Amino acid sequence: MDTTQVRHRLGRFGVWIAPMTLARTPVTVQREQFARIEGLGYGSLWTGEPPPSSPASGREIFAQLAVMLAATRRLVAGAGVANITVRDPVAAHGGAATLAEAYPGRLVLGLGGHTGERPLSTLHAYLDGMDRAAARDDELAGARYPRVLAALGPRAHRLAGERAHGAHPFMQPVEHTEAARRTLGPDRLLIPHQMLVLDPDAARARGRIRALISLGGDGDNPYTANYRRLGYGDADLAGGRSDRLIDALLAWGEDEAVAARLRAHLAAGADHVLLHPLTGDLPSAVDQLERLAPRLTTAG
Repeated sequence: MDTTQVRHRLGRFGVWIAPMTLARTPVTVQREQFARIEGLGYGSLWTGEPPPSSPASGREIFAQLAVMLAATRRLVAGAGVANITVRDPVAAHGGAATLAEAYPGRLVLGLGGHTGERPLSTLHAYLDGMDRAAARDDELAGARYPRVLAALGPRAHRLAGERAHGAHPFMQPVEHTEAARRTLGPDRLLIPHQMLVLDPDAARARGRIRALISLGGDGDNPYTANYRRLGYGDADLAGGRSDRLIDALLAWGEDEAVAARLRAHLAAGADHVLLHPLTGDLPSAVDQLERLAPRLTTAG
């Protein structure tokens, strides 16, 4: 499946649900809510996989993707991302190829998660391992699936353009989408993630993302390094982050204001934008997706 086919299958908007939310949601409830998401017209459904060191919990990514795919008829299931520190590349290819064979055209595999020394070299070697596994896997030779990388900076974007179908940036402002598109060029997929809160109260809305940021601790990491690259300074990155940075990362307010932020990613060059409602449970997240869906059906 080439990028044009993937774009067509995805449509303009999809959904990203936090692994912590899915970890505490029984699978029977998940099935009901995934069917609701499909019925609202969204083109994809994604979740991630925390690293072993994370305080957040999550289900094994390929098992979770299988639940998503089995509960729906047409939704594309996305790994955003399958953490490369959790399994070797042979296992990653085997899991993805099996799902791609069972559900043709309905899987996008996002890869990333290594934050130690030489993360891009590590990811490059991991992709080499997946490619070797695919080359010798005669039984699953026809099970093709697109790959995207959790790319933040220009070097990572170039790697995504060379070794994958595109990039899946996480928790980045609209200006990052524009910069990523310039580096990726027109032919690669760009699938940004956008957190949102349907609440016009600034303190409550900003408080939701600040609570998440506090889980990650302070100090430099790939996200803060990239925010500096985009022009945010020490005052923006201190403590719970400045209102300026929070407002760039979080779409909050009345329904139309949030929908406008989502459309802004499309205008900046995104192919497909993932909505991540910051709510306490999965049904509440889908309630917010239901409110937004009518405002997004004409976009793009």
